[in-house]
Amino acid sequence: MKPAALNKLDPADRAILNIIQTRFPLVSRPYAAVAAEVGLGEAEVLTRVAALKAAGIIRRIGGIFASDKLGFSSTLVALKVAAEKIEAVALAVSAYPGVTHNYERAHEFNLWFTLVSRTEAELEQILNEIMCLDGVLKLRNLPALKLFKIGVNFDLTEEEPCC
Repeated sequence: MKPAALNKLDPADRAILNIIQTRFPLVSRPYAAVAAEVGLGEAEVLTRVAALKAAGIIRRIGGIFASDKLGFSSTLVALKVAAEKIEAVALAVSAYPGVTHNYERAHEFNLWFTLVSRTEAELEQILNEIMCLDGVLKLRNLPALKLFKIGVNFDLTEEEPCC
């Protein structure tokens, strides 16, 4: 069964999303290149992308970099947060510029996020600050030992999967 938001996407929106999530054109006018591929004008593609962003279907458009190869430190963090404080803690955590993902889980450790910082010392400083937030009960720093996967792409074609 498809989520309700996907039912509202027309074939042009689906084609645009498939292109920009998997092979965003690295040219001076990327939306003109997308437009040419899907048979629309550049302005129409820009309008559709803005509408998809406003609807929350697109969260962000940007590069994904190997932070370790750029000399940065990163980690996955699990927090145990008092239930009545989870929203406030999530907002405080999300305010840190290096937080790339932040989500609630049905688990003893109920708030998880990824954090990237310039140095290991800065990362530790931020984790110490977060540990002191009102409502944080426990913190687990879970740095990656080996990277297995980085991206997820959603096939938004209208055909139902065969299996």
